Amino acid sequence: MIRLEHITKTFHTGGNNLHAVQDVSLTIEKGEIFGIIGFSGAGKSTLVRCINLLERPTQGAVYLEDTNLMEVSEAEMLKHRQRMGMIFQHFHLLSQRNVLDNIIFPLEIIGMKKADARKRARELLEIVDLSEKAKAYPAQLSGGQKQRVAIARALATDPKVLLCDEATSALDPETTRNILSLIKEINQKLGVTVVIITHEMRVIEQICDRVAVMNKGRVEEMGSVKEVFLHPRSQTAKRLLLPQENDLVQELKTGTMRIAFDGQSSFEPVISRLTLESGALINILGANTENVGGKAYGQMLIELPAEEESRSKIKAYLDTQGIHYEEGGQANE
Repeated sequence: MIRLEHITKTFHTGGNNLHAVQDVSLTIEKGEIFGIIGFSGAGKSTLVRCINLLERPTQGAVYLEDTNLMEVSEAEMLKHRQRMGMIFQHFHLLSQRNVLDNIIFPLEIIGMKKADARKRARELLEIVDLSEKAKAYPAQLSGGQKQRVAIARALATDPKVLLCDEATSALDPETTRNILSLIKEINQKLGVTVVIITHEMRVIEQICDRVAVMNKGRVEEMGSVKEVFLHPRSQTAKRLLLPQENDLVQELKTGTMRIAFDGQSSFEPVISRLTLESGALINILGANTENVGGKAYGQMLIELPAEEESRSKIKAYLDTQGIHYEEGGQANE
């Protein structure tokens, strides 16, 4: 669906060159939800803007299906942009327009008849579950409601691709989960290919099929979410997965273990059972876990008991439960 070939974006500022994106190549398949994650300044937002040429790459090629967007005319590019909806962190709604008219706005631009545009806007309000807010203004909406309006507006021209640039960063955790569930529902029901830019691993865990990890303008690793989650290769991925407190982002030291939860039932008392199985108290050094729909996602770092017999019992229990763990730099399933 989307293919980026050797994309580089350089900004020229004050006589200096800032290489925001450096030689990035990746393919996003039709109908998948693809995540691009990295810390602030990694180049991920610049990269997603290169997909619809809001930022024109300095070098490289951007393919939407079989069309190289770098080679089309400006008039053709406007038509291709209609196939790519985009939502942002701060919503970008028009404060002088009510909800219905905000959604109608892109349809006005493409010249759709007013009656048809209003009908389409009302259909989209039903999809995002905001029909009762049609006459409300942005100032009267919560953050989650504003983002739902922004999603409806992005879908107005019936795009094949939805680009989400930090779309949940301004929202609280519960609202974030609801918005991500809505995006996933849209992906499944409408077949829209979704690209999500984020700095939060919990967003990737909840919704994405595959993920690319960016740092300093480059993709450091890429793969299925489970692969990257359970077997992070780059330091960037490890820092994103583990909390930064107490130097947890460093390589695992002897006597510690990283436990990864990738969808087990959150009602299973894993640590309590580890204590019972090993006969030793388990010291939790740090954790970054979350309950999503009754399933546990995240990481936990524990201090292992000194006795080898207790350690063996812990590993045996984790093995029987199919829970991934990593001890002293050696991964186990």
